[in-house]
Amino acid sequence: MNTLRLTAVQFRYVNKAFWRNPASAFFTFAFPLMFLVIFTALLGHYTVQIGDKTVNTSTYYVASMGCFSAISACFNNIAMTITFQREDGILKRTNGTPLPATSFLGARILHAVFVSVVLVVITAAFGHALYHAAIPGGTSLLRFAVAVLAGSAAFCALGLALSAAIPNTDAAAPIVNAVALPAEFLSGIFIAFGNTTPSWILWIARILPVRHFALGMEAGFLGTAFDWTDVLIVAAWGIGGLLLAVRFFSWEPRRG
Repeated sequence: MNTLRLTAVQFRYVNKAFWRNPASAFFTFAFPLMFLVIFTALLGHYTVQIGDKTVNTSTYYVASMGCFSAISACFNNIAMTITFQREDGILKRTNGTPLPATSFLGARILHAVFVSVVLVVITAAFGHALYHAAIPGGTSLLRFAVAVLAGSAAFCALGLALSAAIPNTDAAAPIVNAVALPAEFLSGIFIAFGNTTPSWILWIARILPVRHFALGMEAGFLGTAFDWTDVLIVAAWGIGGLLLAVRFFSWEPRRG
């Protein structure tokens, strides 16, 4: 119980620190909406075939940008923030305090998931108002919520694992983007898959967690078929990331 209480206290601290940096907070929420407007302005006047449904691409990008915003808030944010704190010596000093490691890292992950959920809600409201995207309700909403929470937690674990492979702060952004952006392109986040999509891309997409997370988003926003297998695959990637993080995570700076 003490660990849970300390996690809650640490969560409040992380949340206050986040909102006390208004520039960072603003662009965290504005960035995916900006991408949504740009993509729908450029490519939103077409249709895409998803299963037996024909979907307007402007609506398609609401689901895609919801996925993109959640991954950015969890995977990108955790990987870079933990690296910065490790190299600045914050992790080392924190590890020397009575605060349990699970409370410190748990609060960071909970806050990333919280921001992810808020971003998805804002994207849904924005997309519904401007692009007539559906808002899930009833059982669909419950399944959608599970998919969002499971995906957000999984990408937090993967971000934590990636931080162990980042050698310094200068390499953080390039490495994170080199991992995240190709995975997102290969999963149909920025360019919708169609009949002419190469088979090797579709094969890679079936392996990557981003694609399965995106399919869960599409089920909520576009009304396509929901498959629990997608949630399980994303969760399996999250468990793998967590195991790697436990094995290779370091509290010590790597600077010589």
